[in-house]
Amino acid sequence: MSDEPASPAQMSLESPHYGSLQNSRAALTPEAGQQWAASLRSAYVAMAVLCYVNLVNYIERYTIAGVLPNIQAYFALSDGTAALLQTVFICSFLLLAPVFGYLGDRYNRKYIMIAGLIMWTLTSFCCSFVTESYFWALMLLRALVGIGEASYTTVAPTLIADLFTGARRSLMICAFYILIPVGSGLGFIIGAGVASQTGDWHWAFRINPIFGLVGIALLFFFCPNPPRGAAETQGEGVRQQSSYLEDVKKSYVWSTLGITASTFNLGALAFWMPTFLSRARVFQGLHCQDGSCLSTDSYGFGVVTIVTGVLGGSIGTLLSRSFRDRLPHVDPLICAVGLLASVPCLIASIFTASTSVATAYVFAFLGQALVAMNWAVMADILLYIVIPNRRSTAEALQVMFIHLLGDCGSPTHRRSGEMFSGLDLSVCPRVLMLSPHPHRQISDAIYRSNPETSAWSFHSLQYSITICPAVGFIGGLFYLVAVFYINDDRKAVLQFLEGGAVTEALADGNPLQHVAKGRVALAGFMSGLEQSSKVKVMQELSCTSHLFKPTRGPISSSGAVLETVLRGRLNSMDPVSSGVSTQLLRGPPQKHPQLQWIHSPTLVSTTDTLRTRCPSLIHPAVVYLE
Repeated sequence: MSDEPASPAQMSLESPHYGSLQNSRAALTPEAGQQWAASLRSAYVAMAVLCYVNLVNYIERYTIAGVLPNIQAYFALSDGTAALLQTVFICSFLLLAPVFGYLGDRYNRKYIMIAGLIMWTLTSFCCSFVTESYFWALMLLRALVGIGEASYTTVAPTLIADLFTGARRSLMICAFYILIPVGSGLGFIIGAGVASQTGDWHWAFRINPIFGLVGIALLFFFCPNPPRGAAETQGEGVRQQSSYLEDVKKSYVWSTLGITASTFNLGALAFWMPTFLSRARVFQGLHCQDGSCLSTDSYGFGVVTIVTGVLGGSIGTLLSRSFRDRLPHVDPLICAVGLLASVPCLIASIFTASTSVATAYVFAFLGQALVAMNWAVMADILLYIVIPNRRSTAEALQVMFIHLLGDCGSPTHRRSGEMFSGLDLSVCPRVLMLSPHPHRQISDAIYRSNPETSAWSFHSLQYSITICPAVGFIGGLFYLVAVFYINDDRKAVLQFLEGGAVTEALADGNPLQHVAKGRVALAGFMSGLEQSSKVKVMQELSCTSHLFKPTRGPISSSGAVLETVLRGRLNSMDPVSSGVSTQLLRGPPQKHPQLQWIHSPTLVSTTDTLRTRCPSLIHPAVVYLE
């Protein structure tokens, strides 16, 4: 593998600004003339580390689901009391996420992640020593685990955004997020398997800390802390500031509401479908009183969750990469279509279960895969509609709303609870507002309104799960609204980034190029170079001209952005210009009278093609079409 840069930057990993615990405002970006850079190899290594820790994160989070029956028996807990283990975890997670988001935009993100990983590794290990008289201690430790995991979840995606750009970033985000269902399924399997083999649920919490310690070491030695916005600013980072009010984008609000609906559905299906399908078998006359059906459906649906998560995430990213150039607003459209298309599949799964469990599995598979198309695409949306020095905060706020209205609004354990067992249908609206598990409460309310029979037990859960398609439909509408704002919001971020870059380039006396609407602008102060240097520059521009072609369709009309990294060396140029770093920037060049115009076709090409045909092309550059 070559050591070509992962982003348009030339720099040193030894920068003192990014190895210290605190990044002051002056240290948020490199000093003048100083840039940060990582080779493609080191960026991939860092990405592998982030993916590994994310996998361990979700394995640990869902290990407790695999041993929950053992914990209930050990502490003699009802379903309602056992649900508190998940409730305290989610509450601490969502309450502390904004705090870590704020810190992640201002301090060294590498050490924030390491500190969080140390916390949840230690607290998870301590869970394995709780005795039967100290259930409250187990609840406290689970809350601390939530705090530790919040630090990683809010910060890690922003590091990926600063290591990669364009299509490569989309692929990396996809790889990162498809590990969520994989880790969730493995957590259940590892937890249940270890408890079964050892005969003690405590041992399930002694395995994950080993993985956590490995993750701590990997983060410390192989994970960098790049400047915020390094990938978009050629390693210089973001210097200019903005207000929070300016940074709240309409597409961010609507897409967050959409992903919250997706989370609600996936959470409900993950925790209720195994129970629902096992009750369907009983309803069909199968003998499952010994729990064999529940065990079978738990593992079966766990496999479905893993496969659909990987499949859906991959399909969503593939569609995004394939159509983004022609349809700049395709990302929220993919999310909307996926969520809306899942509605009939979920309805079919719910209402065919009474006659055929196999058919219900097929429709549930399709529905979950369609919902899972949102995850990686939605993460990519957030990264390009939020400015770099606000991304951790944006991630944190989104996580908070997802868990507050999504996870806390969907069930977190498998069986109908005993709390609120006296409810009737008249209190369902209030239960929905106050309970962290409305499916369970609605199911109980419906169940108590009729005689206690196995048939009504199945139907009560069936009716309560129908809320999932309804929420999915509303979420799809939210994504459709985001379609109307996504282009303007993305363009606003690009203008924010380029505004400071153009000013600084001119102030520093660096040559400046600008590609927009078929023209190339060169900084007027290039006239001070030797004539041979100017000839060389023109030759390089001519070298790329045969790669240019006019834009077509929506690309030219909608202001789509094409990013192309141009790299090379000026070995044959005189010493004055050999040290010059030239950038292609977007933005209104008319504001800068120093710019001279030279006509050239509009650039539409790929990085690899340019590097192959023009190895001496001026270093580095990002090209944007207006």
